[in-house]
Amino acid sequence: MKNRVIGIMGAMPEEIEGVVALLSNCVETTMGQRTYFSGQINGIEAVVVFSRWGKVAAATTVTTLIQQFNISELLFTGVAGAISPELKIGDIVLGKRLIQHDMDARPLMAQYEIPLLSKTYLESDETHLAIASKAINAVIENRSLHAVIGEQELLEFNISQPNLFIGDIASGDQFFSKNEQKENLKAQLPNVLCVEMEGAAVAQVCYEYKIPFSIIRTISDAADDSAHIDFPSFIKKISSKYAAEIIKNIFKIL
Repeated sequence: MKNRVIGIMGAMPEEIEGVVALLSNCVETTMGQRTYFSGQINGIEAVVVFSRWGKVAAATTVTTLIQQFNISELLFTGVAGAISPELKIGDIVLGKRLIQHDMDARPLMAQYEIPLLSKTYLESDETHLAIASKAINAVIENRSLHAVIGEQELLEFNISQPNLFIGDIASGDQFFSKNEQKENLKAQLPNVLCVEMEGAAVAQVCYEYKIPFSIIRTISDAADDSAHIDFPSFIKKISSKYAAEIIKNIFKIL
């Protein structure tokens, strides 16, 4: 049986800092312009790394985790822009299905279908979805975030009580900062909750290597004309704290 080693990827450097702080016996390994932090969280082997931005970079990073660090499962945390009008800044989306919104090999195959895999959506398995869901709900219900994020910072982003949503996440090599982008995606993929730049690529690599994965995204902006204004501040003050609290709770359940 394969030893349990959990890979943890963060979409921003700030988002892995708090997770790295959870590691005991931390060892750093540098390869491919990335630094991998190995150690234990709650007695379980883990490797933490900044994914870098975009689908190719993230796919490269998770491939290294699989081939060089022999991970048995993968957790990915990061921010996303809201596509569904139900989502508010500070809400958390857990990916049930991942799709690459910029995949288009027509007329050779249907739009969004991944070449050679004959798949459009990549699904997280029910077991890991349930674990992540339980951990995130515990963070929300226990108001853990309010203990690690100052009241002023929460007020700044109008965050009072975050909610968990489980559903479709779309990934592509675009930062959504225009209303037109958002409306076009909603028209084409009406079930998508949020959009980001890495999750579906990571899910594809995990699928091909038979590695279970969980993609967890915190809503940082509305994926519209205001996205660039709030984004850097949100990463520093909010999402980095979310990542550490969620990962900590997942490891309590495992």
